[in-house]
Amino acid sequence: MLTDTRCRTAKPTDKPYRLPDGKGLYLEVKPNGAKAWRYRFKLNKDGAIKESLFAIGSYAGAPTGESPDDAKARRAGRSFTLAEARDERAKARALVKQSINPAQHRQLERINQTQANAITFKSVAQEWLALKDWRENTKARRLDMLERVVFPKIGALPVRQVTSPHVLDVLKTAAKENGLTVAAEAKRTMSGVFELAVSTLRADTDPVYSVRRALPANKTQHKRPLSTAEIGQLLRDLDGHGGNFQTVCAFRLMWLTLARPSEVIEVQWAEFDLDAATWRIPAARMKNGKEHLIPLPPQAVALLRGMHTITGHRVHVFPHRDDRETPMVSATFRQMLHVLGWSGKYSPHATRTTGSTRLNEMGFPADWIERQLAHIEPNAVRRTYNHAKHITDRAKMMQQWADMLDAWKASDGKNVVPLRQAAA
Repeated sequence: MLTDTRCRTAKPTDKPYRLPDGKGLYLEVKPNGAKAWRYRFKLNKDGAIKESLFAIGSYAGAPTGESPDDAKARRAGRSFTLAEARDERAKARALVKQSINPAQHRQLERINQTQANAITFKSVAQEWLALKDWRENTKARRLDMLERVVFPKIGALPVRQVTSPHVLDVLKTAAKENGLTVAAEAKRTMSGVFELAVSTLRADTDPVYSVRRALPANKTQHKRPLSTAEIGQLLRDLDGHGGNFQTVCAFRLMWLTLARPSEVIEVQWAEFDLDAATWRIPAARMKNGKEHLIPLPPQAVALLRGMHTITGHRVHVFPHRDDRETPMVSATFRQMLHVLGWSGKYSPHATRTTGSTRLNEMGFPADWIERQLAHIEPNAVRRTYNHAKHITDRAKMMQQWADMLDAWKASDGKNVVPLRQAAA
């Protein structure tokens, strides 16, 4: 049997030679000084005994002070000490006893590992998103969250190798940098991706499950309407934001029109007729798939004319910061609210709930309000009648709404009583 000293001190000669260790294992010393472990074995193949050779790897002298991680990396590079080569021989012999060629077995393992590594979390997430029966703008917003929050952490990892600690790191970072609302969305999304991976045999478990309660519950009341005092405070805080001018303008336009956040951030200049003070949102951009006409109060028209001097030469009113040919993303509002200290107290989607509540308090007919919010009347005849009748009425309503926003902003909201609409 070999010793490490004999392996280490073996000198090259003009021809390769072997130093046997036993049970088929030997060290081959080549003329160039390289030393390689070889295992010779006999395999019963279709009733015939055939002799074959298995290249285990290269020789490595017993390292001193090597860490476990360094040793693992060395073995991954197929470099083995005498003791490790004997372990590899034992594994190979076990395969031979099962009539398995160890060389072919290793090749199959490499192929399987390559395929497993190719199935990254990002690729499965993209597949999961493509399977969703969502509108394209909804998918785009979810993909934006993944690219900002999740993919930088685990996107490149094989989906089977993502663990609960990986997921927890994503959630904690998301909560710290973007708030609990985004962290909750990331948690739901990752769990959905892993559900697909498990059902298609590309992962064994959902690592989100064990850390699903690691963060505090998201207490943001998305549908809770803001009080008039809160509206005023939010608008005053917005004035002191000092951030991106177009983000502030987009946020104000959302409040002045009660349009959905996605409808505002993706708006194009071609949708406006500022002289007629109208905004016509095409069906393709509406949640209900129906074209929507919004009357613009003078405050909104003035805001848009100011934006036109900045982005009027572009397609989108509020272009993306980095790619000016695409619209800004919904995360921009959330980031601004996080900076302002409103995360957890209010989300942009609560704007419409607030508007509906306060307009009802101001005495406006429910039909006008519902039409302004693009809530579709189920009766087709009544829907057509409402559309024709309410555009003028809604223009008056939204003018009073804009004026009240100004009044609430100028005060603490407690001393301003909304004007009640006279009976129509």
